[in-house]
Amino acid sequence: MWDYGLVTVGTILYCLGWTSFLIPNGIASGGGTGLCTIVYFATGIPVSYSFFVLNALLLILGFLLLGKGFGFKTIYVILLSTVLFKVLPEFDSLVAHFDERLVVAVVGGIVEACGIGLVLLRGGSSGGTDIAAMIINKYYPVSPGKVYLYSDLFIVASVLLIPGKTVEDMIYGYATMVTFSFMIDALLLGRKSSVQILVFSSKYREVADFIINEMDRGVTAIYAQGWYTKEDSKVLLIVARKTQLHQITGAIKSIDSKAFVSVSAATSVYGEGFEEIKTGLKLNNNKQKSDDSIEKNSLDDD
Repeated sequence: MWDYGLVTVGTILYCLGWTSFLIPNGIASGGGTGLCTIVYFATGIPVSYSFFVLNALLLILGFLLLGKGFGFKTIYVILLSTVLFKVLPEFDSLVAHFDERLVVAVVGGIVEACGIGLVLLRGGSSGGTDIAAMIINKYYPVSPGKVYLYSDLFIVASVLLIPGKTVEDMIYGYATMVTFSFMIDALLLGRKSSVQILVFSSKYREVADFIINEMDRGVTAIYAQGWYTKEDSKVLLIVARKTQLHQITGAIKSIDSKAFVSVSAATSVYGEGFEEIKTGLKLNNNKQKSDDSIEKNSLDDD
């Protein structure tokens, strides 16, 4: 219920970004919703209708070609977005008016990104180009990132096909797209950012026990010698999520107020509890090479 509550809030923010900022001010960004917005500008067909039809077709194609579902949260987001795109435009008080369209483009992109960021963090998706990228990636050697990039560039540029739209409208669309991409990275990657902590304390045993038992994080004790005192001690090396830093430093201070703590950013952390190592090599190939090597060594020994 907590997940679906956050997904609902995220979907509302995502739709408000479009219905309150972008669509009323004639701005179309990327993605499936951007394509539906361009259809609305060109034909007057409400975004809710084209959004539902587009995602329904993509879901059917996905089931047929990929042979697996996309999760109830994605279907829930698509259905809820369809309703919100129908209901929210009826409230004129929700429409934001700014004298400068660039402000509209940037703020709209931020609100949209905050909404879709919540959805993605809880395991959902807004459909659209996400499904298209999965389908294309299965049959062609094109990464999903390139699919998003090329499709968004094409969708935003297609606004020029609509009579009355100018290059200025296209530039505002790209401004929204860049803002959205930057904010999504900040929300998703910022949550995964890690820190490396070095703890110099005479009570290192108590600190290490707390980190392992209460924080469920690993600790490495490194043998060290204070050059001034010439006394042997141990320095604790801790790698944790950035969101856990406040709790860890607070615990260290409560255990040993005289502890010396050094914190540095860890840009890439791989292993259990963090990110999986991605080399682009299949494990079965590595296993086969390992088996071949063992067999060769065995033959050499014989």
